[in-house]
Amino acid sequence: MRHIFEQGTDPKAPTLVLFHGTGGTERDLLPLAKRISSGSSVLGVRGNVLENGMPRFFRRLAEGVFDEEDLIFRTKELYDFLGSAADQYGFDRAKLVAVGYSNGANIAGSLLFHYENVFKGAILHHPMVPRRGLTLPDLTGLPVFIGAGTNDPICPPHETEELHKLLGAAGASVSVHWERFGHQLTASEAEAAAAWFRERLAVADERA
Repeated sequence: MRHIFEQGTDPKAPTLVLFHGTGGTERDLLPLAKRISSGSSVLGVRGNVLENGMPRFFRRLAEGVFDEEDLIFRTKELYDFLGSAADQYGFDRAKLVAVGYSNGANIAGSLLFHYENVFKGAILHHPMVPRRGLTLPDLTGLPVFIGAGTNDPICPPHETEELHKLLGAAGASVSVHWERFGHQLTASEAEAAAAWFRERLAVADERA
């Protein structure tokens, strides 16, 4: 998979895995990663699917309608890639934090829905429910931040609330940050994610 890896300055900090939105690249969320955890190593991944020339992480049949078969395939593809990247770059596979926006947040959510212990935490900006009718892995204590819009036309509030409920029922500790800027990832939402990270993950690392 096309990707970039940047070695961080803090060996205790988790590695951030970046998943862009539709039409993005592996570099799109680098500024966000610096804001969240400036000392972390960063693995930016580009989706392997093209929709009208725009990179995505999985196919869809229409806006908001996922190609479930492709989603499952691409989720496993990414899961396997994370393991090989850990071997290649020498980062701790057990200390990965997902950072995703829109389509990237959906594939990160799908990884959580399908695999236990895939991430140490997750920051999901404007995600949808990746699959329904699935028994989730044990996510006990997993910290998850969801950035959402009360007027998001692509990911309406009930979608966010359903995802919150599903992750919480599997044991995850979910924090939802609401804004009123549609599907945009705003500076204030990014700062809220950074503050959450400092409280829930950076401090935990310092205590370890």
